[in-house]
Amino acid sequence: MAISPRESGKYISKLSKNVQICNSKISDLSEKILEELVAGKISPGGFSSHPCHPAATEAALNWILLVDTLNFCFWSHNGAHWEVQWKGETYTGYFALCAAVNRAVETGVDATDPKVYSQWSLKDLEHILRGDNGIQLMLLEERLQCVQEVGKKLLDKYKGNFVNCVKQCEGSAQSLLKLIVTEFPCFRDEADYNGERVSFYKRAQILVGDVWSCFEGKGLGVFNDIDSLTMFADYRVPQVLVYFGVLEYSKGLNKKLNEGDFLPNGSVEEVEIRGCSIEAVERLKTKVDEQIKDSGKHLHCNSVLIDHFLWSYRRSCRAELDKIPFHKTICIYY
Repeated sequence: MAISPRESGKYISKLSKNVQICNSKISDLSEKILEELVAGKISPGGFSSHPCHPAATEAALNWILLVDTLNFCFWSHNGAHWEVQWKGETYTGYFALCAAVNRAVETGVDATDPKVYSQWSLKDLEHILRGDNGIQLMLLEERLQCVQEVGKKLLDKYKGNFVNCVKQCEGSAQSLLKLIVTEFPCFRDEADYNGERVSFYKRAQILVGDVWSCFEGKGLGVFNDIDSLTMFADYRVPQVLVYFGVLEYSKGLNKKLNEGDFLPNGSVEEVEIRGCSIEAVERLKTKVDEQIKDSGKHLHCNSVLIDHFLWSYRRSCRAELDKIPFHKTICIYY
């Protein structure tokens, strides 16, 4: 049995040879995060304010489940961006996925219904996820397996509605996380590291976090233990942590990334990047909490919100961040 993402981050960071956390830079970044919190720029409400995201209704839960089932590997071998146009805007990456699902729904495809997507063929999925610039996503066959797996389990056990999974967990983020990684194996993001089975659960945690954010922690989005989730260990947030100096890579790892080498999923270097990212954000959260207490302000911060900030920072400062190589791993987990 794998240890939790938080325990995994702590364990990996203690043994890591290729990635180190620079504690002296944590204070600098935590101050920036505190400024954003004070200004009201970091909050769960940021989710539904994006035009590609749904309003907080029961139907939104099935939309979120489908999107996060497909939410991985948006980059391409040659650096070209997959683009989807929707309502006069052109989107890339994750938001292109959101736009593609919305586009399908608007053209009459009941894309968020497991009765529908559990029966998709590869040709159906290719059409749903077609790029308006001729670029197609990688891992289409794996994506099809994921949606079929999730759809069939929902139909067999949860009356075809993700809301039943959420309600069964009675306001516990950890219960919902356990349900997701148990019932839907394509979310079971684990690896072996130095004799220990570790976990990251990027897509599973982001699924729980998206439910919380969509409902702003109310109604179906109430999770009394939401602060127990870690950051979502992907390939972009570590890039931002390197930019801020919080993560430092060894010369050998830097050389590989600069030369565009691929890191296999489960490889030592990939596991260390993801594990150290989790632990770095946990330390950031602790520091921000200390600063909030010292300030006397009534603010709330957790790793989900810090992840939102770092991920959004990469998108808003893309030109600056693109100078820093990110690790490339072809897998279904992020």
